[in-house]
Amino acid sequence: MPETQQKYQPAAIKFAYNCHRIERRICKEVIMTAIDRARASEAFKTYTDAYDAANPRIALKIEHTYHVAETCDAVAREQGWVPEDIDLAWLCGLLHDMGRFEQLRRWDTFKDAESMSHAALGVEVLFGKHPADAPATTNIRDFIETDAHDELIRASITYHSDFRLPAQLDTRTRRFCDIVRDGDKIDIMRTIADSTVDTILKVDEDTFLASHFSAPALVAFAEHRCVARDERDEPADYLVGLICFMFELVYPASRALAREQGDIYRLLDAPFGIVRPFTDPATQATWERLKKEMRAWLAGA
Repeated sequence: MPETQQKYQPAAIKFAYNCHRIERRICKEVIMTAIDRARASEAFKTYTDAYDAANPRIALKIEHTYHVAETCDAVAREQGWVPEDIDLAWLCGLLHDMGRFEQLRRWDTFKDAESMSHAALGVEVLFGKHPADAPATTNIRDFIETDAHDELIRASITYHSDFRLPAQLDTRTRRFCDIVRDGDKIDIMRTIADSTVDTILKVDEDTFLASHFSAPALVAFAEHRCVARDERDEPADYLVGLICFMFELVYPASRALAREQGDIYRLLDAPFGIVRPFTDPATQATWERLKKEMRAWLAGA
């Protein structure tokens, strides 16, 4: 063997060995962070099956969960996220409402004000202890092996229904919180568009049409932001709050998907499937103005 080859052979071997070690480490990291969607879906089904999927309210939340997960997936793909982050966005969507099932079992309501925060309850289900009488138990390890993303997943659940995200969130965590919040808003519009006013607001059609728009709700619309819970005073305010979801969708792909799915237009044309006008002509005139302004905004969004 020539002297130059002998001289550089140890260095070449060392380089090849280091490359092999790096390759093994990268492969190990990919395996550890990969998300098995089939496994996660099965874990979700196993857990929710114990809460009587034949119950229409349980079935509603199960369907909503799958829609939000797929919406997060679609938005992440369209935004150009890397495959690992697309999977993680999907998983965050799948887990965002895990607290709803215990909430309904314990309090027979989906209203946080009459029970407890369903987001906090979801964190408890996945990361905490379970009550002795719970029909099923699960934890985050049933859905993903590695704990590398636990804090991000926890945050995406904790803050998904908050009026505003905490200012101190790091950029990466905020990205995932935003995509779950977008997915949730988009599918809530679908759910409401498919439901009756009695199902959602517990009032009949006549009562809804006799209601008025409160000043705080109209201010929120004018400011292109969501309506806070304490700004909703009448049934009609809930409708304003729904269409205001569009203003706060963070990702361009989310806004495009919401327009494409068309549920926002169904809410404008026939909210809760109602085609009759509001009883008060002034209220109907206000609604016509809101619809016109929203359609103009959608055209440019």
